[in-house]
Amino acid sequence: MKTKKIIFSMAIACFVLIGCKKETKKEILPVKKENVSLAISGMTCEIGCAKTIQSKLSKKEGVLNAKVIFKDSIANIEFDANTTSKKDLVAFVDGIAGGKLYKTSIISKKEAHVCTNHCKEKCGDKKVKKKCKEDCKMACCTEKKS
Repeated sequence: MKTKKIIFSMAIACFVLIGCKKETKKEILPVKKENVSLAISGMTCEIGCAKTIQSKLSKKEGVLNAKVIFKDSIANIEFDANTTSKKDLVAFVDGIAGGKLYKTSIISKKEAHVCTNHCKEKCGDKKVKKKCKEDCKMACCTEKKS
């Protein structure tokens, strides 16, 4: 009976020692912020489509900030390049709703600026005209700058 207790105690001790291995810590890399603008086709409404895409993007690992503008069919995303990539984000958005509704493509920074009414009004305001001239180079604003 004593030998059974000793063997049982040794077995438990072995399991405890084996189970308590030191966990290897992952190396934590500093955040490498990048931005991308995506053109999204297939959105039919602001609340059902744009807000859903924005919500899902915001929850994706590596995404720091996401803003989907329904009117312009654009998503502006700030992300950690150590965690995700532009291609991953395109594939992620394409895969929302089973991959049948949305088609996404990366747009260049030159194309990404959307001249909103606020921007147009700002360029028309004489007090900030000089600053606007420096900030905004879009045709919609340049016509008001002259």
